[in-house]
Amino acid sequence: MASLSPTLQDRIEARLNAEVDPAVAQFASSLAEEAGAAAVLFYGSNLRTKSLDGVLDFYILLPGEQRDLIWPRVSYQEREEADGTTLRAKIATMALSTFSKAASGDLLDTTIWARFVQPSALVWQADDAARADVIDAIGSAAQTSARLAAALGPSSGTAEDYWRALFRATYRAEFRVEKAGRENDILSVNQDHFTGLLPLALEAAGIAFSMIDERLTPSLTARERAATLKWWKRRQRMGKPLNFTRLIKASTTFEGAARYAAWKIERHTGMPVEITPSREKYPLLAAPSVLWALRKHRKKAKS
Repeated sequence: MASLSPTLQDRIEARLNAEVDPAVAQFASSLAEEAGAAAVLFYGSNLRTKSLDGVLDFYILLPGEQRDLIWPRVSYQEREEADGTTLRAKIATMALSTFSKAASGDLLDTTIWARFVQPSALVWQADDAARADVIDAIGSAAQTSARLAAALGPSSGTAEDYWRALFRATYRAEFRVEKAGRENDILSVNQDHFTGLLPLALEAAGIAFSMIDERLTPSLTARERAATLKWWKRRQRMGKPLNFTRLIKASTTFEGAARYAAWKIERHTGMPVEITPSREKYPLLAAPSVLWALRKHRKKAKS
C-alpha cells in the first residue's frame, strides 16, 4: 500500500476527531474496558445525526493476534442511562492487526475498506501507538477504495461517479437488506465527508490523475486496470460466501440478533417483522421466512 500522504493523514485525523455525545463516549469507554481494547471506532448514521435513538454502531479493535477465525465477532448490548434512556449498541470485535490488513486490501474481505472509507470517529484509544495504527488503517481503506473506484468508474467523471460505482459494486457483493440505490443515499448524506477525498486518496495510492473543474480522469494503464479488476473479482466471488458464514456465526453468538435484525429490516425497507419466541431463540431458522416476506414486500412496493 502506498504511504499515507500528509494531506490525507490530516484529513483522516480531523474526521476521526469528530465530536460525539458524551453518552456515546462513555459507552465506548465501558466497552473498551470490558474487552481490553486497543481502540474503539464509532460509525453509522448516529455519528452523523448525533442521535442516541436506534442502534449505535461500534467497532472494538483488540491488541495482539486475531482470536476468532471468522471475524468480526458481533454482539448487541442495551444500557440504561441515569435519566432512564436506553442506549442500544451493535458491537463488532476483531484484532486491530487484522482490521489493518483488511483495510489495505490484503485479505479476501469486501467490508472493512468499503465501510471505513465512510465516516467514523475514534472515540477511545489505549495509547498514541494504537491511535496511529487506526489512522493508518483508515488511510489504507481510503486508498484501497480509491484504487477500485478508479478501475470500476468511467474513464472520466465526477468524484461521485467513482464513489457510486464503488459502493454499487460492494453492496452487490454482499447480502444486503437495503433498497437499491443505497449508494446514492450514502453520498448525499455524507457529502461533506466525501468532498475532496478521492483526489487525496488517489494521490496517496500513487495513482496519477488530471482534474478539470469537477471532472476527474485517473491515468490508469490497461494493465493496471486489469490487475485491479482481477483483485476485485476474486473478492467479489468470496463476498457472499464470507458474508453468509459470518451471518451463520452471528446467529449463534449474537445475543438479541432477532430483535436487531427486525429493527434493521424495518428501518431500511419499511417492512415490520414480528419477533416471536421461536424467532428470538432460533434466528437462523427464521431467516428464510423473513427473507421470503421481504421479497414479497419489495415486489408489492414496486407494483
